[in-house]
Amino acid sequence: MAEASDWRSSLSASERYDNVQRLSRLVAAAGISQSAFAVENEAYKNANTREEYDSACNPPAAEAAVEPDASPQLAQTSTTDDEGSGPGISIGHYQNCHYIASGVTAEVYRSQARALKVIVESHSIEPHNPQREAKLLAALRDENAPNIIPLLETFRDHDQRFVLVFPYMPLTLAQVLDQAQSPLPYPLTRQIFASLFRALAHLHTQGIIHRDVKPSAILLSSTSAATLNTTANTPVSENLQLYLSDFGTAYHPTLTPTSGDETDSHKVLDVGTGPYRAPECLFGNRAYTYAVDLWAAGCVLAECVARPRPKPLFDSPPAHEDGNQLGLILSIFQTIGSPTPDTWPEAKGFRTPPFDMYRVFEGKGGWEVVLPGVKAEWRDLVAGLVRYESGERVKAWEALEFPCMKEP
Repeated sequence: MAEASDWRSSLSASERYDNVQRLSRLVAAAGISQSAFAVENEAYKNANTREEYDSACNPPAAEAAVEPDASPQLAQTSTTDDEGSGPGISIGHYQNCHYIASGVTAEVYRSQARALKVIVESHSIEPHNPQREAKLLAALRDENAPNIIPLLETFRDHDQRFVLVFPYMPLTLAQVLDQAQSPLPYPLTRQIFASLFRALAHLHTQGIIHRDVKPSAILLSSTSAATLNTTANTPVSENLQLYLSDFGTAYHPTLTPTSGDETDSHKVLDVGTGPYRAPECLFGNRAYTYAVDLWAAGCVLAECVARPRPKPLFDSPPAHEDGNQLGLILSIFQTIGSPTPDTWPEAKGFRTPPFDMYRVFEGKGGWEVVLPGVKAEWRDLVAGLVRYESGERVKAWEALEFPCMKEP
């Protein structure tokens, strides 16, 4: 039997959050008074083996209760601008608040032009930390940081729940991609990524790492994905606002070490989402840099310009199916080729080097094959971002100077 400390040390934060998410649905369906966090935490503390923990977090009734994930976004879950029928609830001094979505730790409500992120669980599993998120966003707001979702205020509601207030944004890039039947128009892609790179440039010059760049973290003020997808040959409206959001797992060089166990050379590896996770995190490099955001941005860009319709650059099975992310690693290798000590010299110092561990893949044969039909100037930017060697990735401020980012 493995020692308790052994199985606990191998359990990642995303696996724990997946279990809490699964249990939250079961708890709600069964009318159990105990919170999902409490159930998972009890299993984590009391189980003697990983098998006992998994069994406690996956009771037989859990499968029937599982539904698709609902991440708490600052954007509405549909592309309409209706605020909801009937009277809403009061949250602090905000009236007529209508529910939008919920996740593991938070529920999101809309009150007219505001989105309220209500933290419903006081527990946190690093690197998720709403208090740190609020401090970081407050500092960025005071700096007038470009294209970063402004935190308008925070307060405690009548139940003493922590609430973060943001401008309400009706659409995410993920929703735009989900509804797109063809590649995003280049003018729209240019406007989205000019905003994203401006935001990342501001963060990175201060040593801040977002650590979860993905389509659902990019918010748009438009209320219609269909309208955005019909602007193939015309500039996007100058009134379109775009923000980078979801700072719940962000790393800050001074705030993060004071609120957790992370240091600059020993960061949490369990960051990023699915196909946007950088390879250095997959292979155990705890000294990773803001370059993880650049890899993710390159993956999102490739998805936006992919022909004949948007498609993730890499395949990534859900964490509960592939906890060690082997599927994602193999997809990366199969797409751009297996790394070598020459193409990824920094990896020679990783705790788990990626060389000679798997079958060697040649890749698909270059970016012309990976992204067929995409204009060369856009492929060049993707190729500059999606590189194994993190120090060679195009910086955010450099990306803004690429030809594809300039108005024709």
